[in-house]
Amino acid sequence: MSKGSSILLAIVMAIGGFALGHVVGSRTATETETVAEAGEEAAAADVKVADDVERYKIPVTNQPQKGPDDALVTIVEFSEFQCPFCARVLPTMKEIQDTYGDKVRIVWRNNPLPFHNNAGPAAALAMEAYAQGGDEKFWELHDILFANQRTLDRPQLEEYAKQVGLDMDKVRKALDEGMHKKTIEADQTLANEIGARGTPYFFINGRQLRGAMPFTAFKGHIDQEIATAEKLMSQGVKKEQIYATLIKDGLTKAPAPQPQEQAARPGQPDPKAVYKVPVQGNEPKKGPNDALVTIVEFSDFECPFCGRVEPTLDQVKDKYGDDVRIVWMNNPLPFHRNAKAAATAALEAHAQKGDKGFWAMHEKMFANQKALTTDNLEKWAKEIGLDMAKFKKALADDKYSKTIQEQQSLASTLGASGTPAFFINGRNLRGAQPLASFTTLIDEELAKAKELVDKGTPRSKVYEKIIAGGETGPKAAPAAAAPDADKVYDIPAPKKAPTKGPAKAPVVIQEFSDFQCPFCSRVLPTIDQVVKEYGDKVQIIWRDYPLPFHKDAHLAAQAAREVFAQKGDKAFWAYHDLLFQNQKTLGRENLEQYAEQIGGIDMKAFKAALDSGKHKDAVDADMAAVTKAGARIGTPSFFINGKLLQGAQPYPAFKAAVDEALK
Repeated sequence: MSKGSSILLAIVMAIGGFALGHVVGSRTATETETVAEAGEEAAAADVKVADDVERYKIPVTNQPQKGPDDALVTIVEFSEFQCPFCARVLPTMKEIQDTYGDKVRIVWRNNPLPFHNNAGPAAALAMEAYAQGGDEKFWELHDILFANQRTLDRPQLEEYAKQVGLDMDKVRKALDEGMHKKTIEADQTLANEIGARGTPYFFINGRQLRGAMPFTAFKGHIDQEIATAEKLMSQGVKKEQIYATLIKDGLTKAPAPQPQEQAARPGQPDPKAVYKVPVQGNEPKKGPNDALVTIVEFSDFECPFCGRVEPTLDQVKDKYGDDVRIVWMNNPLPFHRNAKAAATAALEAHAQKGDKGFWAMHEKMFANQKALTTDNLEKWAKEIGLDMAKFKKALADDKYSKTIQEQQSLASTLGASGTPAFFINGRNLRGAQPLASFTTLIDEELAKAKELVDKGTPRSKVYEKIIAGGETGPKAAPAAAAPDADKVYDIPAPKKAPTKGPAKAPVVIQEFSDFQCPFCSRVLPTIDQVVKEYGDKVQIIWRDYPLPFHKDAHLAAQAAREVFAQKGDKAFWAYHDLLFQNQKTLGRENLEQYAEQIGGIDMKAFKAALDSGKHKDAVDADMAAVTKAGARIGTPSFFINGKLLQGAQPYPAFKAAVDEALK
């Protein structure tokens, strides 16, 4: 149905006595649901599409769009205004429009994620802008919301509405009465049904593309779809029928992901294997110790995916009751600056008030993931009745550092490098999976456990018996990520470089890294574990490899070199940690602030070094050394006695490589 015909439909409905709702573009909010049920904008042609591409049937009815209704390619974008990855893809979407013009139509659908507190109201305001001024007002407000992602509270939203000239009485009424709630929820329901559970998520003529991908990823799909559309037109299909024709036989629901189908890369746990995941009995838990199925959850209070899966775990407990026990273990990721303090706060709540105290603090922190400041942690501790003197001392003393580090090491050994990660009676399930993925594994394990009980195993011994013969970690080849695993590269170590470990260590690991690279920060606990386990047998040498698309990385590398030049290894590694803890704020002023925090840095000399580019050649020389050796790398990359190990590999991959080098 075209937009023009929808206007006629609105008039007919009004004459026919329908109670008209809030105006949305040229339609009404009440009518929007009716139109959505009616089908596509134009009838599909009776032509079979001769390709084997998996497509989804994503209706386009009355959503905000850029580009004409008869575009050859329709990109349906599920997005939200508080998601940083959604903002990151905006330049790519503009490049698509600039490159393809009227051949491409971009259609917006809302999917505000539950852990972004202001994303829902922002979506409601955007739809009100669409209601009042159609596509033009929607996209104008869209740009303002993305430009102000961190300030989307109600007063700011009203200010942005004024900036684009909206009727403020209607805006306040729409927000206060939830007038666009059904429209947004319909988008979210559709997203869930077709498997678009994260943002941003795209369907290009029904073909799915996940995440903030670069232009080249979109271009490949778009070029193919243009060729397909032109072929259809040569068979007599009208332009306005292209989209409907391509998606007419598309999937309407994504198949439920099966845990056993999760492919394990080298170093990752095999979802079919059972791993030995010890439970000491003093960890926070839900469910009885004699539960037939134990779910060990490695999680991080600042991780959005960990927040996303919590409602699913509540559903698991509701469904299985005392047959399931959920055991919490901490794996605060290094690039989440408040995650470790949050883990400490939760463990202190557990120490003072047991499981009830832990889960009360856990709930408050996941409800406020972006506000895990010390002041807020103390505020919530008071609210749940903790002894504040003990609580503050626990934070100040980093009381649970050893416990957290042991749990991180266990996660790393098991290959659970990301969060959330689950081991269900020892079987791994990665990521914020839907309920169906959990129930598939739980049902299988529940059947096995009941069989053991029937044969005489006490319920309290079921978990211990199941994991007794389990694997201690994934099998990993040391150079799984490198195509030339046996090649030894000649990369001489520089005379002066930041190091950890003795100069005469039998194994030298040259780490090529980038302070702005998230994968480089993710591997830090693993490197710490290598140093801890191998001691004087290993020396770590830092080498700079700032990637060109990380705009602050090169200057950050120069700043770290100046700290090293002034104060040596200890100061360098302290500054290194600060930079990785603040990866998203590495501008010039920030680099200076972090240097001042180190203490003892001659700030005049520091600033002069950055102004003059004193260390630029040295940073470039590290990068040139890789090229000269004939290696092609990304970050992080490690040369272990000259052999290349690429990526944020889990501890077993490093262990295998170091053990081989020691031989």
